[in-house]
Amino acid sequence: MVSVKVTMKSTGVPLKRTLVVIEVDSSGERLQVSTDRAGTASFDIGRVSGKILVDGVPRYHGPLEGEIPIELWSVVEGAAVKEAGAPGANVGGSTAYPSMQTKTLLVNGREVLTDGEGYLVNLDDWSEGFVRVQAAKEGLGLTNEHWEVIRFLREYFDRHHIQAQVREIIKHFKRVWGAEKGSNRYLHDLFPSGGPQKQGNRLAGLLRTKGEH
Repeated sequence: MVSVKVTMKSTGVPLKRTLVVIEVDSSGERLQVSTDRAGTASFDIGRVSGKILVDGVPRYHGPLEGEIPIELWSVVEGAAVKEAGAPGANVGGSTAYPSMQTKTLLVNGREVLTDGEGYLVNLDDWSEGFVRVQAAKEGLGLTNEHWEVIRFLREYFDRHHIQAQVREIIKHFKRVWGAEKGSNRYLHDLFPSGGPQKQGNRLAGLLRTKGEH
């Protein structure tokens, strides 16, 4: 049995009558169920691997077992999200919510909105120019290593439709940089404002990871 719990990230309110689809990797089988009043869609399947799509947009790819939480920034983040948007090639659109405080960045002569912490309001606004302007605002001098991490975060999201967890980031960079530079400490030295999973995701044009404030 797999239960997919769909809620609003900003409020925790469950989203009912929302279409959830599971695509099983091994067989290509597609199962669809709408969420109930508690925002839960339940699937009677065995332990498999696959994708979870909410309103047609991929939100998860991995083992399908137990309860899997899916958090959205906006009630229109599902069907309204453009398949060709940033980050990667699978997510885009606005993360705006009521009473969101925003700031304006001038990127290549164009105004770009972020929330109070610097996360993009419209994920399609991501560009390398945004990275440079936002990094300068945060007092971060970009190096080739910063760009490698940012590109890894975006490519990981493109493949898996979720943000890379810290252990996945460390595993990857220990392999390509070696044990010392691929360590959690070194990665946090590169991104001192919350590490690669916070400051890195912010610069990569991704959403907050669970537990960030």
